[in-house]
Amino acid sequence: MPDGPHLPALGGAAGWLNAEPPGPADLRDHVVLVNFWTLTCINWLRQEPYVRAWSQAYRDEGLIVIGVHTPEFTFEHDIDLVRLAVAQRGIDYPVAVDNGYAIWSAFDNHYWPALYFAGRDGVLRDFHFGEGRYEESERRIQELLGIDRDPVRVTGTGVEAAADWDHLRTPETYLGTGRGERFASPGPHAATYKFPSYLGFNNWALAGEWTVRREEVRLDRAGGSIAFRYQARDAHLVLSSRGGSPIPFRVLLDGDAPGPSHGEDVDAAGHGTLSEGRLYQLVREHESVRERHLEIIFDAAGAEAYAFTFG
Repeated sequence: MPDGPHLPALGGAAGWLNAEPPGPADLRDHVVLVNFWTLTCINWLRQEPYVRAWSQAYRDEGLIVIGVHTPEFTFEHDIDLVRLAVAQRGIDYPVAVDNGYAIWSAFDNHYWPALYFAGRDGVLRDFHFGEGRYEESERRIQELLGIDRDPVRVTGTGVEAAADWDHLRTPETYLGTGRGERFASPGPHAATYKFPSYLGFNNWALAGEWTVRREEVRLDRAGGSIAFRYQARDAHLVLSSRGGSPIPFRVLLDGDAPGPSHGEDVDAAGHGTLSEGRLYQLVREHESVRERHLEIIFDAAGAEAYAFTFG
């Protein structure tokens, strides 16, 4: 991209993690990489090992990485959840808690994740939205630093592993009324739902007593279920809970325990626990990727489900 405007101000955050708010003097004569993220975003989770590796590999050459956590869902405003995500991901660079969207607005940003690259003169030189373009982004960092060497080797594991794009046939799907689609259990927003006799491909449905809200679906009575027919190696669900108490849940794949195809948040018998608001990996396909019927059964009321993502 041609030379852009100067790096916008980083003021207005609700707080900072890992460091005090950096001022102009702290950033002067450094290359700055600003990374917008939100803790439940699977695209950011798969990008993060690269950003983390660049921060560690080039900080001695003059790179400063600044994370900006701008929440997508209401529960992500909780600074303790952001702090937990920072610890779980091993992030040691400064992170702004941008609950009021002040920094987001200063950059006129619209995406999670987003990368903005500023040179030593403070001028924005490049940007990238979404996953991918990792080697090009690293080369851009090297160019701005004035160095040339082999890119760092990065291998994401667990939820950070790169998606299996060749077999992915199911898109990210929101569950609330604000952006929800392909809901196969029509009815009023607060109702006792039933699964349809057949759940179509890339559709989802509810069983039990649920309230469908703008951002999420909320379970009103223990024993309720969510089902989704999908095709992907990985299946994730963004979850939180109304009261904050742990809620046990069980995952079924085509009516059975997932066995070796369980995700990192579920055991082979399909048992998991909703403990804090975040993205939960329910399935990682052990054998060939194919169309699957996924069901999640919650043992207590108060479970809140926001979005399915796949990889």
